[in-house]
Parts: sequence; structure tokens; C-alpha cells
Amino acid sequence: MKLTNVLSTSALLLVVLVSGCNKDLGNGSSDLSNSAGSASNLKSGELPSTSGTLTGVNLGVAGEFVILSKTGITDVYKSAVTGDIGSSPITGAAILLKCNEVTGTIYTVDAAGPLPCRVTNATRLGIAVGDMQTAYTDAAGRSNPDFLNLGAGNIGGKTLTAGLYKFTTAVIIPTDVTISGSDTDVWIFQVAGTLKMSSAVRITLAGGAQAKNIFWQTSGAVTLGTTSHFEGNILGQTGINMQTGATINGRMLAQTAVTLQMNTVTQP
Repeated sequence: MKLTNVLSTSALLLVVLVSGCNKDLGNGSSDLSNSAGSASNLKSGELPSTSGTLTGVNLGVAGEFVILSKTGITDVYKSAVTGDIGSSPITGAAILLKCNEVTGTIYTVDAAGPLPCRVTNATRLGIAVGDMQTAYTDAAGRSNPDFLNLGAGNIGGKTLTAGLYKFTTAVIIPTDVTISGSDTDVWIFQVAGTLKMSSAVRITLAGGAQAKNIFWQTSGAVTLGTTSHFEGNILGQTGINMQTGATINGRMLAQTAVTLQMNTVTQP
């Protein structure tokens, strides 16, 4: 009888220990799922949320422009631009938009440029271009990305949550993209190569996301395909090219030229 009692007690203790271990493992698995953004609850193509501590890029005076370039703004008539535009240090003659295409002010560094609406203010343009370059450097220098080379540079079809995205190659957008987050969330995309959006593709904002809080820092040329729609501020080290009928809700801040072809450009 004594041996039976000892065996019964040992068996009971073993059950208790195993149950406790299983409970601890279960809690650990649950915590891991939550820290990853509850991946099982994400929609197809949606990314897990980040910490939300990313701060926006200060555009300075450059943020007062919807288009700002260093080597000119070309145009195929008729485009519709809402917001101030300017180019420096190149002469105002390199701005080819007409007065009736711009709801805002056209700033030039000299007396050349669209008449009769152009305003000559080389000082303001110089400050704006300097701030544009500072903003580019800030965006490019952000470290510890939340997402590295997402989709090997192909972000088509994805829902992009707030955070810092780093790409060491070119980025393509061949199909529609959704940028989803609150009105205070920030997105910074660091692109080491070119950025190309296919024709008729759209970026859509969801959940209160604001174009003014989205920054695309690109080393290579940016091309927005025919009738495509883009959201956010483009900080381009080289050219920004809009093909026929493309639209953008954002800013185009280029360290070379901006080219338009019957486009709609709206400052957020």
C-alpha cells in the first residue's frame, strides 16, 4: 500500500509539472504573435505595424513649394498645378509652365520666366533649395529600417504600414498599393536606385494616412507612368518625370529637373 501511495503521488506531481510547462509555452507563443503584429489577423499583402516612433522630415522653406527644382520644369500643355513652384539656380526661362496652368506663385531667380505672373525672388529660392538638400540628406540618413528590401524592390499589391523602408536597389510599383495608417503616422522610403510606377497604377491612402507625412527619398530618377496616381513627397537626387495624364497628391522636390505632360499636381 505504501508503494502504491508513493506512485500515485509521483504521478500527480508529474501531471502538475507538465501542465505548468504547457501553460508557460502557450503564453510565450501568444506574446510572440502580438509583438509581430498578430500576423494571423493581417490581410493579404499587409505588413505588421511598427512602433510609430518615426518622425517626419523637416522640409523647411522647400515645403512651401509643390514643385521645386534646380535645373528647370518642362511641360506639355495643359497641366494643372496647385501650389507654388520655382527653380534655382537656373534662369527662370527654364520654367516652361504657363501662368494659367498654376494656381499659386511661379518664383524665378531672374526676370525671365512665365509672364506676366512670375515673381523674382532669388533669395527665397536659394533658401528653399538649400532646405530641399538638407531634407534629402536627413531622409537618406535615417537608420535602423523597419523593412529592408521589401519584395526585393517590388512593392506592388502591398499594404504599407508606417515605418522606415530601405531599398538598396531600384523600386517598382507595377500594381496598386495602399498606404495605411493614422493621420500622425510617418512613412520614409529610402531608394538607392530608380523608382518607377507603371501606367494606370494607383497609390491609395487608408485609415487617415496623410500624403504630407509620406517621404520618398530616391537616388535615381523617378518615373510616374501614364494616368497613374502617386501620394507623398518626392525628394529626388535626379529627375522626376510624370508621363501623360499622371497625377500626384504631394510635392516634387528635385535636385535636377521635373518634367510634366498634361499632369495634375496638388500640394497636400
